[in-house]
Amino acid sequence: MQVETSRLPRHILITGGAGFIGSNFVHYWCEQYPGDRVVVLDALTYAGNRATVAPLETTANLRFVQGDICDRPLIDALLQEEAIDTVAHLAAESHVDRSILGPGAFVQTNMVGTFTLLESFRQHWMAQGKPEHVRFLHVSTDEVYGSLGADDPSFNETTPYAPNSPYSASKAGSDHLARAYFHTYGMPTLITNCSNNYGPYHFPEKLIPLMCINILLGKPLPVYGDGQNVRDWLYVRDHCRALDLVIHKAIPGETYNVGGNNEAKNIDLVHLLCGLMDELAPELPVRPANQLITFVQDRPGHDRRYAIDATKIRAELGWTPAETVESGLRKTVQWYLDNRQWWQPLLSPQYQAYYESVYAVASN
Repeated sequence: MQVETSRLPRHILITGGAGFIGSNFVHYWCEQYPGDRVVVLDALTYAGNRATVAPLETTANLRFVQGDICDRPLIDALLQEEAIDTVAHLAAESHVDRSILGPGAFVQTNMVGTFTLLESFRQHWMAQGKPEHVRFLHVSTDEVYGSLGADDPSFNETTPYAPNSPYSASKAGSDHLARAYFHTYGMPTLITNCSNNYGPYHFPEKLIPLMCINILLGKPLPVYGDGQNVRDWLYVRDHCRALDLVIHKAIPGETYNVGGNNEAKNIDLVHLLCGLMDELAPELPVRPANQLITFVQDRPGHDRRYAIDATKIRAELGWTPAETVESGLRKTVQWYLDNRQWWQPLLSPQYQAYYESVYAVASN
């Protein structure tokens, strides 16, 4: 369902559009607004997969560009050539484990890259006479707020930032830049901070796809620490609808938290996935799948709990998530069962080496 029944076509640049949330957003936007010009920019690092958006490249309105958001001449050229009036900035290094192993790439992409985009877009916006319909949406994470205790209230838009990993610190820095460009220059920026996303096209290093794929392969299911860490889970399609509403309805300068209202302990989530796999995949190498659960040494600085208060976006923009964690997980598991040809090529020697570097620790 479209957000607006009558609207002028947009020329939108979607950064990170071959990544997980980005590619889902590209598919969503092209379905909702087939008359819009869509430019997808992605560096195609390990987590970017051009095959995810390749079917859309046959349409005249979509252009894929392989490139780095830190490449200022490229950004300048794209904004001008394509008359971009909307940026959905989803490009980011996003995996906490990788940020612990190599934080430099996170600072470069998440902070320097965001600065490069903001500065280029500011000059482009000014050269166009500061049109009112222009928007720059910066998509961020709830991890910038730090960790919650079991009984603490959920994060809201006024929660102080307290990032605990190189990843979340770099995202916090990029949030501050986006906010500063609105307050200093009046540039029409918007910020969203979302909880953990899941759904189709998710790179297999993250918890839910990792568990799905390992169950299908009969491999151990590594669970950090005691498995009691709590996350709020947001189905990626629900997130895409939220971003759409923010672009079309939000007032520039605003920040919105986007959460699935689905808090779950990691260990409970893994048991849910095991049960769904037992039900939906009759030829599993190990059954019941929960026999594969293996507790491993916790990662450094592992935040205990995240929870999002999405009252503001519900009250101001009318957004609510459509999926519960149970319904969303069922759809996700079925997608991984039906799309082996998408995820199997990602299990490369490089991925296997990374996997071993993270999980090759003694079981508790």
